[in-house]
Amino acid sequence: MLQFIVKRVLSGIPVILIVMVLIFFIMRIIPGDPAAMILGDEASIEEIEDLREKMGLNDPLPVQFINYVKDIVSGNWGNSYHNGRPVFENIRKRLEPTILIVVYSTVISVVLGITLGILSARFHNSFLDYTLTTVSVFGLSVPMFWFGVMILFLFGVRLRWFPVQGYRTIAEVGLLGSLKYLTMPSVAVGLQHVASITRYTRSMMLEVLGNNYIRTAHAKGLSERVVFYKHALKNALSPVVTTIGFSMASMLGGTVVAEMVFNIPGMGKLAYDSLIRRDYPQEQAIILFMTIVFVVVNIVMDIMYKWLDPRIELD
Repeated sequence: MLQFIVKRVLSGIPVILIVMVLIFFIMRIIPGDPAAMILGDEASIEEIEDLREKMGLNDPLPVQFINYVKDIVSGNWGNSYHNGRPVFENIRKRLEPTILIVVYSTVISVVLGITLGILSARFHNSFLDYTLTTVSVFGLSVPMFWFGVMILFLFGVRLRWFPVQGYRTIAEVGLLGSLKYLTMPSVAVGLQHVASITRYTRSMMLEVLGNNYIRTAHAKGLSERVVFYKHALKNALSPVVTTIGFSMASMLGGTVVAEMVFNIPGMGKLAYDSLIRRDYPQEQAIILFMTIVFVVVNIVMDIMYKWLDPRIELD
């Protein structure tokens, strides 16, 4: 088990390094001068060049990249061009709503996805199975921004069950109060992943139900309910853990759209604003941070998968 964990951790390091290289050079390929954006349209060319020199933007790209890597290794990820604060401080202030959306969305997608997948497999080739499969495909096909606008209009504007936009922290209104602001964006993000979890749970259940030990359980006279829920379900859900892990990681990207639609001041909105401002240090820090989270979540999911099924090996 320890060898498996070490191999899995080491396999995540190249991913982080590749992302560091890509985000550094992509940010500098995108049109737009950070110095000109900071000073505004009234600034002279001399003022812009002087600020670029102070910011180190006139150095050759290899030199800038080496300095960037040195800062990352030393733990100093830089200060934001926008407000001059350390990038981690800005991330910390925006992290709470994003984490809550991801956790809330995961709970919604896992509960609905596994439940619908089990029902679909339990009543295989029935009207209920076809209906749930169709609904799953529909949920997977609907764009998140459109669905977010629709539920915002229905539950926020017309029914007024939830706040239309904005966010108040746990310190201000408590956990339940904060979740009220995040219910609609979490539903919009979570339902995008219900379909994949439902279909994967269904396929794994049907695959397990065709195994010999299930036939043996039937031959022993065990009831259908016991065979289905005690013997088949436990083995079918082990691979689903990996799918849930990928869903959680990809939800970090999905929060960008949800936070823009519902005007939630989270990391997704900060990433969008930083990109518009060409705030290199802030944008690089956000993407690198999200990459590390993505890698860590997948490592944890793989370890859980290995723990649930010791036969799994890392190829």
